[in-house]
Amino acid sequence: MAGKFRFVYSKNQFKPNMKRINLALFLLIFFGLSIEATAQDPWTRLFNGKNLKGWKQLNGFARYTVKDGAIVGSTVAGSPNSFLCTTQDYSDFILEFEVWVDSRLNSGVQVRSHSYPAYQNGRVHGYQVEIDPSDRAWSAGIYDEARRAWLYTLADNPDARRAFRKNEWNLYRVEAIGTSIRVWLNGVPASNLTDDMDASGFIGLQVHGIGDDPANSGIQVKWRNIRIITREPEKYRLPMPPSVREISAIPNTLTGWEIAQGWKLLWDGKTTLGWRGADKTAFPEKGWEIKDRCLNVQGASGGESANGGDIVTTAKYKDFELQVDFRLSQGANSGIKYFVVEGLNKGVGSAIGLEYQLLDDANHPDALAGVGGNRTCAGLYDLIPPLDGKALNPPGQWNTARIMAKGNLVEHWLNGKKTVEYERGTQIFRALVQKSKYSVYPAFGEATEGPILLQDHGNQVSFRNIKIRILN
Repeated sequence: MAGKFRFVYSKNQFKPNMKRINLALFLLIFFGLSIEATAQDPWTRLFNGKNLKGWKQLNGFARYTVKDGAIVGSTVAGSPNSFLCTTQDYSDFILEFEVWVDSRLNSGVQVRSHSYPAYQNGRVHGYQVEIDPSDRAWSAGIYDEARRAWLYTLADNPDARRAFRKNEWNLYRVEAIGTSIRVWLNGVPASNLTDDMDASGFIGLQVHGIGDDPANSGIQVKWRNIRIITREPEKYRLPMPPSVREISAIPNTLTGWEIAQGWKLLWDGKTTLGWRGADKTAFPEKGWEIKDRCLNVQGASGGESANGGDIVTTAKYKDFELQVDFRLSQGANSGIKYFVVEGLNKGVGSAIGLEYQLLDDANHPDALAGVGGNRTCAGLYDLIPPLDGKALNPPGQWNTARIMAKGNLVEHWLNGKKTVEYERGTQIFRALVQKSKYSVYPAFGEATEGPILLQDHGNQVSFRNIKIRILN
């Protein structure tokens, strides 16, 4: 009949299918357990909130106690830097902790660090994540304790410098995975370092030494909620925005970030390719050597360009950012020159160009020559002294020079801190030239382009990580 239908079924149609039910239960239980396992908290507590089980103190004798669920470190007069360290080493991990520090005290947290009797009588050394309540505001930068000093400052990361909250609890996140060490401060990306010196080591809480004045005893730094991920930490990594500069401390290599930003190596770490003698067509036959991934100018009489002579890049550069690691021997003198004009110097001595001075200020007499310190390290040689407060590592340790030239504007940086800023071609600049040793050269320092020069001043100096980026 129109508009009607019959629904026909067999008597077995709704009979339970036990095989299907059993399979469904199995899948439900299996995936339920899998979801539960996936959702498990990946964190492990490094501090139980009650006592210092799992920790040991090294080096100094500052006081470490537990109060209100926090580790409290208190300064003691006459003590060197003290470290409360994990008894276990960690390799790849994500570490989080909260810290409160008295604004009068500098502190830090060691990661992948060590203490060996053969190294400075057991002194703790290794990567330190900085806790810096000073006006410098380099909290969450990366310092190499008792070894290479600063590896990553916050000098060009103003957002991270503003992230630290004085006299409040601050949250740090440290991701140490492979050769990458990255740090966040209160959720703000701060440091992005690539380095291969240490793959594992302990974690340590620093109470900085305060000298011998007992009036400074009892200043406190506190840590709480210290936790770590060690199982598959790469699964929990946070994205690092490309605006945060990635710095590589691995000699003569470029990171993916650097390549994307247009950086190129000026020296490959192995050959003399891309370099020649100043005012020459070939690389010097003596006076320079390649050893241990370093380009070394060898010590001689201390005379200017009297041994192997200066070397220059085969290419010329206009607007650029240059970075060079250098290591001085005691009493050494050298320089990095830019906008070099070859052929100007007709006599004995170095080729002519603007010079980022390299000098052992403490032991070379040239530091006291010139005017107002304008021949000291990181200054514009014989023209402009470096700003106060520069951080020059002593002979035998590496330093990083950075030069930025955009049009006539030029900056010098040393170890992450700006030391000189000036403008070429101005009345002030030309007046400085007229009072300098360069007054005999017309339009000195105003060339539109030129090669980069490394100076032979007859003293042992090493260079590496020579890299450049063209500024468009």
